[in-house]
Amino acid sequence: MVSSVTSKIETEQIVTSSTQVDDEDHERFTHIVLEGYTPKDGEFVALDNSVVGAMINATPVMALCGKVWVPGRDPQKYPICPTCKEIAESMGWSLPSN
Repeated sequence: MVSSVTSKIETEQIVTSSTQVDDEDHERFTHIVLEGYTPKDGEFVALDNSVVGAMINATPVMALCGKVWVPGRDPQKYPICPTCKEIAESMGWSLPSN
């Protein structure tokens, strides 16, 4: 008796993305985080980038300049990140003075 076995090989591709969280002291600035926006003819649209939520849950947020970190320090103690400031001003946002 001759038997034949057929097997099917499936390939699974796993793509992972990792973000390096910056918690070093060498770059202490107050960064600007976009938590949402309001379209001209609409209501506020929240994004998944809440600073308060990140502080409570110890999850990272992303600043306008691209820095990713877990917020935890008092932002009033540090100067505004020059890159975040430039981006915010180019969008017509008013910022508090340092």
